[in-house]
Amino acid sequence: MKRAATVSAGPGSGRSPAELLGRLRARHHDADPVTHVERVPARAGEPAPWPTWAPQELRAALAGRGVVAPWRHQAEAAELAYAGRHVVVATGTASGKSLAYQLPALATLLADPRATVLYLAPTKALAADQLRAVAGLELDGVRPACYDGDTPRAEREWIRKHSRFVLTNPDMLHHGILPGHANWSGFLRRLTYVVIDECHTYRGVFGSHVAHVLRRLRRLSGSPGRPSSPALASSRKAPVFVLASATSGDPATAAGRLTGLPVAAVTEDTSPRGGVTFALWEPPLLPSDAATGEADLVQVRRSALRETADLLADTVAEGVRTLAFVRSRKGAEVVAANARRSLDEAVPGLGDRVAAYRAGYLREERRELERALLHGDLLGLASTNALELGVDLVGLDAVLMCGWPGTRASLWQQAGRAGRSGDEALAVLVARDDPLDTYLVHHPEALFGRPVEATVLDPANPYVLAPQLACAAAEAPLTPADLELFGEGAKEAVDSLVEAGALRQRPTGWYWRHRERPEVDLRGEGGAPVAVVEASTGRLLGTVDGGSSHFLIHAGAVYLHQGVSYVVDSLDLDDGCALVHAEEPDWSTHARDVTSLSVVSVRSYVDAGPVGMFLGEVDVTSQVVSYQRRRIASGEVIDTRPLDLPARELRTVAVWFTVSPQSLALAGVEAADIPGALHAAEHAAIGLLPLMATCDRWDIGGLSTALHPDTEAPTVFVYDGHPGGAGFAERAYGAAASWLRATRDAIAECGCESGCPSCVQSPKCGNGNNPLSKPDAVRVLDVVLANLPPATDADAPSGVVRAGPSSTPTDEPASTRAEQPAEAGLTPDDASGGPEPALPRQDDRTAARSTAHPAADAG
Repeated sequence: MKRAATVSAGPGSGRSPAELLGRLRARHHDADPVTHVERVPARAGEPAPWPTWAPQELRAALAGRGVVAPWRHQAEAAELAYAGRHVVVATGTASGKSLAYQLPALATLLADPRATVLYLAPTKALAADQLRAVAGLELDGVRPACYDGDTPRAEREWIRKHSRFVLTNPDMLHHGILPGHANWSGFLRRLTYVVIDECHTYRGVFGSHVAHVLRRLRRLSGSPGRPSSPALASSRKAPVFVLASATSGDPATAAGRLTGLPVAAVTEDTSPRGGVTFALWEPPLLPSDAATGEADLVQVRRSALRETADLLADTVAEGVRTLAFVRSRKGAEVVAANARRSLDEAVPGLGDRVAAYRAGYLREERRELERALLHGDLLGLASTNALELGVDLVGLDAVLMCGWPGTRASLWQQAGRAGRSGDEALAVLVARDDPLDTYLVHHPEALFGRPVEATVLDPANPYVLAPQLACAAAEAPLTPADLELFGEGAKEAVDSLVEAGALRQRPTGWYWRHRERPEVDLRGEGGAPVAVVEASTGRLLGTVDGGSSHFLIHAGAVYLHQGVSYVVDSLDLDDGCALVHAEEPDWSTHARDVTSLSVVSVRSYVDAGPVGMFLGEVDVTSQVVSYQRRRIASGEVIDTRPLDLPARELRTVAVWFTVSPQSLALAGVEAADIPGALHAAEHAAIGLLPLMATCDRWDIGGLSTALHPDTEAPTVFVYDGHPGGAGFAERAYGAAASWLRATRDAIAECGCESGCPSCVQSPKCGNGNNPLSKPDAVRVLDVVLANLPPATDADAPSGVVRAGPSSTPTDEPASTRAEQPAEAGLTPDDASGGPEPALPRQDDRTAARSTAHPAADAG
């Protein structure tokens, strides 16, 4: 595709977003890739007077930074916090949420020389950005400082003793501050405000862990009760929590679940907003001879990675400062590399103004990229969600999103990165060849004018609660009052820790018995990071989380770093090191796994005649056994090579439905077609679940079989890819009819004849999308929907029967239930976040991985 040969000198091209979109669309001569354009109108702001308690010094400092008066929602939240109320401000991107907590926090620090403030961000980049903002006010005595894994040890003691506004993240609070609370006693004793920024990111297992980290903080910083006096910090018995969130469903409830406190919500956004032109973009179909080398396979669409890379190159060539969000680290590298290549072909050297940004980079690389983007040295950046959050990226003109980001909250967060200075902006969602993406770009009503999702987390998850209680006991002996603080299930978890020998009960409480502290991974990333080292030089290139290492850096894998390609020579999991060498192969690598599942217990179920809908615990076993090498140019499979990696086991929560063979026969599904029908329905159900729950398909997995030994019936399972579950399966169970109705419609409305990636095929399928039957999948879902009671978004649909926690559908030993996927029609799929391969196709991770990635660049 030919690029423009010149670039404007300024930060933008001067064209309106509509004009820019028109130029991008005009490059596609055969068919218009845009399925819908939504115009989000501009909005005027509603200012409010300064609070009477805000000191003149603070007002003057803020005015010097361009803040002449707060918006009404900022003033309302600040008033609540200063009065001692816990508050969450849940408004749109670029609505100035930071001022809502800066006003009461900084006013108190200026009025009370002993007060301290703790700020928590999910990413280092966001904490660094907030440090720049607070330090830029130059207020005497505040002494703000970042305390995270990148902080030099020489500075840490000074921060502990002298900083009054400490910015950190939950990981450092968990691993460093709370275990060393004796060294932080002065700071914690005088703690006045705890600011939790971007709190909507704390969902699933990660959010459940953070909820208990906050309870541990409350325990060590004073009485857990809510302060009732609006006086200054010196008279408060406990810190006030101020939370900032993207627009979300029921933010007060979610914030209360996160903190364990009653929280008031401020949700009306009164800030001004520039208009946004939002386009839904579906890549064109590839010609049949270019899609694959096999004529009998269905057509596929052009890769979203390629399409996003071209759009990024086009916008940069137009002089438009653009941020492209890509789902995976590898995908971000691929988009940046292809955009650079296209730009250099048009104007040599222009590709240098595009880069990739992701977690796993060294600190110096990340900070330099942030600086280059802020100062305009870079015009284009392909990033993972590491830059999704509130980093102030003033001057961006356009945002590209390579694939549905998982939730409507993330969609608007990412789109809001552009136009933050009040200017008009362009946002483009580029659909992947995926059932959900295809559904959304053809059903814009599912995106626009709909409320965003509620945050899902479960602090009572025993796989989270017990380890967190162990951490708390290692910090200070637990007491009965502490058990009330940690909430439902705490007594049972403590009893289990005593029985396991981890705690010893004494009249004064429960004591940690071991010399070393408990090892608890907040983000569920499957172990310590693995270092990626260039074998010939010993140079550290970056890191990969332990849970991803089996898929991203196995022996023979292609690893990308800032556009440079490396091939992995060896992976040593014990030493946490992968050795690589630079190489530019013409193939990409794709790990393959096998999965088995057994039912442990049934929590509740719906008996709907020939259909059963269940919620319960399952055991999932997964092992990466091989990888494919595929030609980059064509996607042709070169060969499959075996791998010898250990199996991983996961106990989690699943939702599943069973259908009687007789009802399927009456619906016209032949016995021989049942495996393909269930498999196709499973693929589509996984893809559509994010419409009902605050998750994306990276968080969930699935498996289907024509006769599962535990259910003795044709069965489709969808499960959380996290130990103990993350709340997504429960949400699916509660909205089962709505979820499966959307799934059925997505399959039936797809224009293909026999199934394609837009409806029932999955690029991450453990069985290579075989067998699949699109028409029979519709028939299966028709049977289910005809019998299932209508569901609501409650915890369970009508007609639910609650089962005891230890009930099981069979007495058969679990060890006899596992079957290889190729046998008995067992068809596993993966889910919990993962690698996208090099072009032309995308890929995901395996379902049985017990990992989650809510935020990058943290810890």
